[in-house]
Amino acid sequence: MAENKNEILSPDNSDDQLKFRDPLISGLDASDGEMESLSLDASVRSEPSVSRSSSLMGNLSRYEDCMDEETKDLFVVVDDPEKHTSTLEAYVTFRITTKTTRSEFDDNQFQVRRRYNDFLWLRQKLEESYPTHLVPPLPEKHSLRRLDRFSPEFLKVRQQALQKFLTRLANHPVLSFDKNFQVFLTAKAWEFQAHKKHGTGILSRMSDSIHNISASYMMKNRSPEFSMIYDYIQNFAEKLGVIDRISQRIVKEQTDYVLELCEWGPIYTLWSNSEDQLTFPLLAMSRAVDICAQALKETIETTEDNFSQPLKEYILYTDAIKAVLRRRDAIQMEYEATIDELNRKKDEREHVKISDQTYSIGAFLGKDPEDVKQQKQDKLEQQIDELTKKMEELNDRTVCADTDLRVDMERWHKNKQKDIKDLFIEAADRQILYYEKCLKTWEDAIRGIQAKDISQDALESQGIENSPNNLSSEERGDTMEGSSTTSEPQEGTTSSDPSG
Repeated sequence: MAENKNEILSPDNSDDQLKFRDPLISGLDASDGEMESLSLDASVRSEPSVSRSSSLMGNLSRYEDCMDEETKDLFVVVDDPEKHTSTLEAYVTFRITTKTTRSEFDDNQFQVRRRYNDFLWLRQKLEESYPTHLVPPLPEKHSLRRLDRFSPEFLKVRQQALQKFLTRLANHPVLSFDKNFQVFLTAKAWEFQAHKKHGTGILSRMSDSIHNISASYMMKNRSPEFSMIYDYIQNFAEKLGVIDRISQRIVKEQTDYVLELCEWGPIYTLWSNSEDQLTFPLLAMSRAVDICAQALKETIETTEDNFSQPLKEYILYTDAIKAVLRRRDAIQMEYEATIDELNRKKDEREHVKISDQTYSIGAFLGKDPEDVKQQKQDKLEQQIDELTKKMEELNDRTVCADTDLRVDMERWHKNKQKDIKDLFIEAADRQILYYEKCLKTWEDAIRGIQAKDISQDALESQGIENSPNNLSSEERGDTMEGSSTTSEPQEGTTSSDPSG
């Protein structure tokens, strides 16, 4: 594998000599796993380094794929948000409960409280310790503009995002063994604050950031493999951005539609007060409109929490991947610059061998030209030896950085496929449930209106059957006799006796 890596990193190789695989689709073959094997315990005891982490990544690249609930040895739960108010600020802390069987921990269970800034600190320390590993992103501090940051809805979404962040770290075969992560999960409040004070300054982080950004533009020969990753991530982020913007527009239109429905329903209710014969149909319409408006409102809220926020998380993920690519480019740029400097020193050494030092500065100062020449050669030899060692170290770092990023990208791609599929399935189910609820509501309204019409028709038909026109001859006779009996006094008073 080292020979393949050196061929990729060497600026003298042409593209037609290389065979590249899409790192987002294909993983590492068995033939690629020839790096030094380190035990898990040894990796924990040693200091964080790119070489150690890369070896561990090579050994455990498929560890997470077959890892289930029974084989996991680190579980982290985020819950119970609690608001704190001081004289200077108000903030929220979350309870973090950790259960583990790892020997590096002093106990099997820990419970601490951490605020959002503590999560930011942890992520920053992980990036500093493992610059070529993909550290999961955190949600933006005020990502839900529509909600107050102390509202239960906001805290629920924030808790879910922080839970996902810590779960991804706990499942990572390298980041989960970091000392800062262990302190974050186990240290008491005062111990944790004391530990946070020891770290690199902001000026150092800014300098590294500027150096990494400039490396992407100054590097001569980025590997096509990682150029493909960058192009893929760029396109992926653009697609997610378009989907997010359209989703937000749909949510806005649906919100306006809900407001229209909320104004539409009461109109039927008010109308029913002046229409006695249409009271039930109008109330049925009003009730159906209100139910549909509430169902759409719930759909909008669920879409914001379960669709828009995961999309934003993956947009932040693309930014994290770009940052790792820049740090990887910085290592390769330093490696290429060292090679250039080494070649320049070698050329200078050859020039000194054939040069005449009679007119050199040292000769003008009274030194023997041969001694001056020998001193220059010795100095160049020393510089060449130092640059050669530095080049070898940077080559190892570059190979390890490539391995770290490649394996992390393989894991990220698998998780992304599952997450995006689940996201779309959940969105489709949500729309199906909404339309099924609306369909059932309107079908119930139609059946209710029709049932009312049938009952009114039955009453009317019953009244028609009891009318004189629909009576039998006997019933009509009895009725006529009764009516004539009642009308006889009136006839006696108004008409004369016919016999008379």
